[in-house]
Amino acid sequence: MTLGDRFGRSFPYLRLSVIDACNYSCTYCLPSGFRATSCRPPQLATDEIRRLLAAFALAGMRKVRITGGEPSLRRDLDEILAIAAAQPGIEKVAMTTNGCLLLRRVSAWKDAGLTHLNVSVDALERERFAAITGHDRLPDLLAGIDRALGLGFGAVKLNAVLLKGLNDDQLPAWLDYLRDRRVSLRFIELMRTGDNLEYFQRHHLRASVVEEKLRAGGWRELPRAVDAGPAREYAHPEFLGRIGIIAPYSKDFCAGCNRLRVTSTGDLRLCLFGEAGIPLRPLLQDDAQRDQLLATLGIQLGEKDAGHRLHEGETGLTSNLSTIGG
Repeated sequence: MTLGDRFGRSFPYLRLSVIDACNYSCTYCLPSGFRATSCRPPQLATDEIRRLLAAFALAGMRKVRITGGEPSLRRDLDEILAIAAAQPGIEKVAMTTNGCLLLRRVSAWKDAGLTHLNVSVDALERERFAAITGHDRLPDLLAGIDRALGLGFGAVKLNAVLLKGLNDDQLPAWLDYLRDRRVSLRFIELMRTGDNLEYFQRHHLRASVVEEKLRAGGWRELPRAVDAGPAREYAHPEFLGRIGIIAPYSKDFCAGCNRLRVTSTGDLRLCLFGEAGIPLRPLLQDDAQRDQLLATLGIQLGEKDAGHRLHEGETGLTSNLSTIGG
C-alpha cells in the first residue's frame, strides 16, 4: 500500500506531534504562554505511537518528524525516538525543537535514533531573541547547535519566522553565521491563524522579499528532494550553509505537498489548515487493528483537498502556530 491522493501526490512524510505543551511564549505563537485545559484528552502513549508509526511505515512512510508543542518536554522522548527508528522502512527520524534542552540532551537523542534535527532560532541577537521568545537562552541554544553539528546528524536545520519590524534586519548576521557552518537556515513566512489577525497584519513579511535579496547576492535555488519539506532551498559557493524559504502564500505551494500530520491526541490532519481532524486513536488500541487503520488512512486521503485556503482568510482548526513544528 502507498499513501496517495486523487491529485497524484504521495505522502512518504509524517509529522507527529507528541505533546501540546510548550515552555516558550513566542510573540507570534503563544504570547501568553501555553495554557492547559482540564478537558483535553491525554497525549498518545508509547504503545499507541508504535502502532501508528508501524502502520504508516507499511503504507510507505519513509520520514517521520517529531513535533509539539515542544517535544523535549516529554519525559519519554528518547523512547519515542527509538520506537520511530526501529520501524522497518523509516529512513529518517527528524525532530523540531525550540532547543531549551538541546545542549544537555542532543547526544542522547542521537543515540536513541534521531537522524535529522530542526531548531527554532528567530534571531541571533540575544536581546532580540529574548523579546521574541520570552526566554533569554540564546547562548546555550547556539552552543547546543554547535554540539549537534559535531555529532554527525544527516542534517541540522534552523528555523526563523520572518517578522516585519522584529527580525527582518537579521539577514546580514545570518549570512555571517552561515559562512562557515554546514547548516540550513529556513526562513518561514508568518502564517495567519485563528487568533493572530492583528499580529499578522502588523508583522507579516512576504518571503519573496528575502528571496529577491538572496538572488541578488548570488544565491541559487537547488532541486527539491522527493521527501523534502516545503522549503525552497538556496546555496552559494562562498557559504557552507544553505538557506531555505517556506512561503505558504506562494503560487502552487500545495502542489508539492508530501506530508500528513497526526496530533498529540491521535487526530489525522490531512492539511494543517483544514477543517477536520479524523480520530485515529480508537484504531491504535491493539495490533490486530492495523488493517482497519490502513484502510481508514486510504479512505481519508481520498478526501484531501488540492490546497489550503489561507489566501481567503480560512485557517481551519489551526488556532495558533504551536503545532506547526517546522
